[in-house]
Amino acid sequence: MKIDIPEKKKFVYEMVIPIRWGDMDAMGHVNNTIYFRYLEIARLEWLRSIGIALDPRGEGLVIINAFCTFHRQFEFPGDILVKMYVSDPGRSSFESWATMERTDQLGTIYASGGATTVWVDFPAQKSLPLPDWVRALLA
Repeated sequence: MKIDIPEKKKFVYEMVIPIRWGDMDAMGHVNNTIYFRYLEIARLEWLRSIGIALDPRGEGLVIINAFCTFHRQFEFPGDILVKMYVSDPGRSSFESWATMERTDQLGTIYASGGATTVWVDFPAQKSLPLPDWVRALLA
């Protein structure tokens, strides 16, 4: 099974997310769209933990590309451990990556995904260089 995470990466965050009954679809497993929600929850909690607030009147991060590879199906009930990584900081962007596994089956990756993330001036809707303090966290 190919995991979509580069060798050169930095572990930055992990969290546990419960699988909710309503996350499942008619096929009895977590709907594919919900995996993106799990990735979003972990990414936003990581950003909050490092002091990046979501403020549409200022600067911050936006996602310009997101993907998810489904290796196995999540089913209710259970808890998901999401592990986040970063790599490839550029002038205004970096890559974020994540793996998802059940807490009762640690080591078995159920999904992997990521996003290209860009630092922007929200009112101007233009990219800006990553602030030095953010770059330091990514290095």
